[in-house]
Amino acid sequence: MQVNMHEAKSRLSELAERVLKGEKVVIAKAGKPILDLVPHVPNKQVRLPGGYEDAIEMAPDFDETPTEIVDTFYESDE
Repeated sequence: MQVNMHEAKSRLSELAERVLKGEKVVIAKAGKPILDLVPHVPNKQVRLPGGYEDAIEMAPDFDETPTEIVDTFYESDE
C-alpha cells in the first residue's frame, strides 16, 4: 500500500496497525516513494564487555604526566 505524506499524517494509527499485521506501507511525496513504514525491532543482542584484553598495550609511562604539562594547568594569565 502506498499513501501520500498528508494522508499518512491523518491515518498514522491505522497505518501502524496495518504494518503490525504484516502489510507493507510506503509513504510517498509528490507521488514518489520516500519512506517505508516498518515495525520496531528491539536490539536483543546482549553486549559483553571486554574482548580486547590481549590486543591493546599501554606504554610503560602511560600514567606519568610530564611536569611541563602539569605546570600549564597551574599557570595564570594575570
